Amino acid sequence: MNQILVTEKLYITPELKRKKKMYKIRFFLSIFLICLLFSYYIYAENDRNKSEEVSQQILADIQTNKNNDEDYTTKKIVNDVLIVTLNEEDSDHVDEAPVESTDSTQQTDNSFTTTVDGIQYTTDSILTIPSLDISYPVLSETSEELLKISLNKYWGNGPNEVGNYCIVGHNYANGKLFGKLSQIQIGDIAELEDTKGRTLTYEVYDKYIVDPTDVSCTSQLTNGRKEMTLITCKEYGTKRLVVKCREVL
Repeated sequence: MNQILVTEKLYITPELKRKKKMYKIRFFLSIFLICLLFSYYIYAENDRNKSEEVSQQILADIQTNKNNDEDYTTKKIVNDVLIVTLNEEDSDHVDEAPVESTDSTQQTDNSFTTTVDGIQYTTDSILTIPSLDISYPVLSETSEELLKISLNKYWGNGPNEVGNYCIVGHNYANGKLFGKLSQIQIGDIAELEDTKGRTLTYEVYDKYIVDPTDVSCTSQLTNGRKEMTLITCKEYGTKRLVVKCREVL
């Protein structure tokens, strides 16, 4: 019996104790990192949802202003841009200068500028893809912050004009913005409503993946046709998904 006890005591060596201690440290460290990553995921998801809600507010405001010409808004033309702001008695926000599009070969004739939480967003158009249940305003500029809010105009003339109107959007795993764009099929329909009230129907005729440095899809050589190009990230940002659409005549 004594021999057995001595043997067991010799088996638990300092090296084994050190390994057990390291195992415990790694275990608790792993739990901590998992909790940290999970918390970050929840925070990022909530942040994306809040940003996407702004685009829906913009869309709702555009529809309201289009359907109802009431006194709670003031409209004026500044540098060929239609400014829509709330009157002072209906809002505590201070008017800010409109953001003008500078990334295209020709600026849109006029754009909606909608005040949301004190910030003004200039909108070129509204993109609707019925098969994917997508409907978002297309902001007239492109930046990292604006891409969090909604779809952005990337390049081209005004919407529904001859040329190639390019739209870029984030590919979110939750399906927001262009998160479902990879599901689109050749022959699917997309509708683009501009600020003049025109709604044109486009049909998807091509879909492919390119490197981020390949911008050939933005070419304006459309043989006199009205085209639209939808662009989003693919393969964790290492590639770009390009969807080409052409006006249905």
